[in-house]
Amino acid sequence: MTKIPINTNISPRVGGQIAAVQRRTLAVLSVAQITSGVGVAVGFAFSSLVVARLSGSVSISGLAGTASVLGAALLALPTARAAGRSGRRTGLALAYGCALLGCLITVVAITVRSWPLMLAGLVLFGGASAGSLASRYSATDLSPPGHSARHLSWVVWASTIGSVAGPNLAEPADRLGRSLGLAPDTGPFALSLLAFAIALAVIVIGLRPDPLLLARSIVPASAPATTTPAPRARGTLRTAWQALRRAPAAVRALVAIAVSHTAMVSVMSMTPVHLDHGGSPNWVIGIVLSLHIAGMYVLSPLIGWLADRIGRVPVLRLGMGLLLAAAVLAGTAGPHGVTQVSTGLALLGAGWSCGLIAGSAMLSEAVPLEHRPAVQGLSDLLMNVCGATGAVAAGVIVGALSYGVLGTVVAVMVTITGAWLTLKRT
Repeated sequence: MTKIPINTNISPRVGGQIAAVQRRTLAVLSVAQITSGVGVAVGFAFSSLVVARLSGSVSISGLAGTASVLGAALLALPTARAAGRSGRRTGLALAYGCALLGCLITVVAITVRSWPLMLAGLVLFGGASAGSLASRYSATDLSPPGHSARHLSWVVWASTIGSVAGPNLAEPADRLGRSLGLAPDTGPFALSLLAFAIALAVIVIGLRPDPLLLARSIVPASAPATTTPAPRARGTLRTAWQALRRAPAAVRALVAIAVSHTAMVSVMSMTPVHLDHGGSPNWVIGIVLSLHIAGMYVLSPLIGWLADRIGRVPVLRLGMGLLLAAAVLAGTAGPHGVTQVSTGLALLGAGWSCGLIAGSAMLSEAVPLEHRPAVQGLSDLLMNVCGATGAVAAGVIVGALSYGVLGTVVAVMVTITGAWLTLKRT
């Protein structure tokens, strides 16, 4: 196919065709996000409880969430590698296919009462999270200049529907599963399996033409880097590191994403424990977490527009400021300070959204098109590893010291990052 500049010298007819493909791409990705979001939320809400029932140990039940996060991290690079070689459709299909297989293994594990097998299934279940993260990058391949953040943000916003609806479907799914003759506790994961199957079908059927392959076919002929072949499978990680060394802005974006996610997971994971120590009932803790999720997703289109309007770095600094305010508010609140903690958790979600959206857009724009999947995969890998590490470290800090000390540690971390972003301006 003849090389046509993607941003310059495009005829109105070709530009209109690209815009139409991008609108279709955003719609397909959003539908897949909604359906997969239901599957993730249902499984995540129910997994630790089921592992506790199968193992008879509360301590082992904590491995359920760890297994899913580990799976998302392990599958980030294979998803990126597949996208780099064969397009976004192949990468996302791999991620959701692994999640579907993970649900099937989980259903079998519950049926035979094997918690180790269930943990293995939950590792593959993490593929849904890997696919969800990769979807946001898929939204930027055909974005016109100055629109990548808002396009990315709409796909992130679509996660809200599944994240809110999913946990409320777990109990009805369990009852329906029992009525259909399934083993107890398998219904929610059967629902997740169905949700991932729909997401997989939507991607395979609907993501045509593939946005990444189309973008590669219309890059400027004058840009020699765009003619470089996609990295070989075993070179994905090495290619990502090499690309980052040549793109300081991408390094800043990657650090901002990792720090935002670490701060969010650290505080969020220990807030229910903090409130429980104050005697807050489960429904109050649920409301606090719902406000946090709302902060993460509801404002994402506004944050995307703002990042396109005033720039990526200013929004990243805003995000660090919100995370600092969240750490101070939540960290200085006593176990009975539900209102103060709720405000802090809402700000925590908004700060995370700023970091994810502005950072992801900045990362995508800072590296050549042919290296983007590799760098994006590395970003998602580090993001999940940092999140898991942050959750473990937060538990140790709160257990040995206090929730307030955790808030102080997070406040220092985001303050240093915000100052670094200010000094290292793009």
